Amino acid sequence: MNKRVVAFQGEHGAYSEGAIRRHFGSDADTLPCQSFSDIFKAVQRGDATHGMVPVENALTGTIGQVYELMIEYDFRVQAENLMLIEHFLLAPEGTTLDDIKRVKSHPEALAQCAETLRRRGWEPVASYDTAGAARELAENPEPHTAAIASDLAGKLHNLVVLDNGIEDNPGQNRTRFFVVGADDADRRDPCKTSLVFAVRHRPRALYDCLSAFALRNINLTKIESRPMRGRPWQYWFYLDFEGHWQDPEAEAALVDLLRQASMIKMLGSYPSAPGGPNALNRKDR
Repeated sequence: MNKRVVAFQGEHGAYSEGAIRRHFGSDADTLPCQSFSDIFKAVQRGDATHGMVPVENALTGTIGQVYELMIEYDFRVQAENLMLIEHFLLAPEGTTLDDIKRVKSHPEALAQCAETLRRRGWEPVASYDTAGAARELAENPEPHTAAIASDLAGKLHNLVVLDNGIEDNPGQNRTRFFVVGADDADRRDPCKTSLVFAVRHRPRALYDCLSAFALRNINLTKIESRPMRGRPWQYWFYLDFEGHWQDPEAEAALVDLLRQASMIKMLGSYPSAPGGPNALNRKDR
């Protein structure tokens, strides 16, 4: 496959498609997928050259299912993309704001607007996708019902904007996306490295793993534990650090981590997104 095709979860007009346009430009072809798993399958089959997957939201936290898929598939993170998410309240023409009693959207979008929904007394109704909720409402209008989706989804499906910026923390609702693919990213500094590891069941196990980075003055930008599926009370640790895995200090830290951890999987080294935690840390120094 010579042409760049980027798979994403949802329908045309989804926020992930907006992230694709922002990162790759308007000439990239996009491939809508029903689920996050379908994105990885599409890249594995060769139907897509890359996948654009959301991994973390500033308001609702890590999207664990995507990290689980990254453990399962042998792909590499090739880039990160930070996107400001603005949620639009959309409805068929003729609907007014006072008419609304229930709102449909993806559970993640509903969670990002939870306080707004509660304050206005709107019933949240889960849908598999933000853009899909907008399309379904346009095709089958329901009384007293609106959808939360992007402005692009509203334009694609001829819905009117009843309100915008309805997320709970306007201006702070950012989603971090990973671009995943089969190959390692070309090095461009500043960069970041992501990995997953598990610890041995013994005292100070996590301390010994993290000291590999602390002793070499390597800054961590993320550390989070998540349960292992099918293995109760056992956990993965997701870790990001500043720099490339081939930097001498990073290489030494990873060798040390290999001695201490029970398992490690490298997710990749990739260019840091402008305005991310790396930039904030450099500014504060």
